[in-house]
Amino acid sequence: QVQLVESGGGLVQAGASLRLSCAASALTFRNYAMAWFRQAAGKEREFVAAINFSGGFTDYADSVKGRFTISKDNVKNTVYLQMNSLKPEDTAIYYCAAETNYAQRRSVGAMDYWGKGALVTVSS
Repeated sequence: QVQLVESGGGLVQAGASLRLSCAASALTFRNYAMAWFRQAAGKEREFVAAINFSGGFTDYADSVKGRFTISKDNVKNTVYLQMNSLKPEDTAIYYCAAETNYAQRRSVGAMDYWGKGALVTVSS
């Protein structure tokens, strides 16, 4: 049974940094592109960042470009999201997701597997 387990969320002040991790099990991780999405209270789930199967290509939402960095370790079966210069509007539950088709990396409906999420709260 495929599992994606996020960790590293928490409460921080504006301007701080956090690193989220997502550990995958029971899937051939190196064959999957990985993505991060987030969902703030009362809002729809939105794309944050994605990385292709090899880690050679990345994509970011405009709202996080230059502040967040996604990376992938195909040995540890883990994807990371380094978040710097956090803002209160980054407050959300962050979900990692796995997909085989990088071309649909921004599509919630295209993801094959989802984690249960990690809460990130940024205070002003």
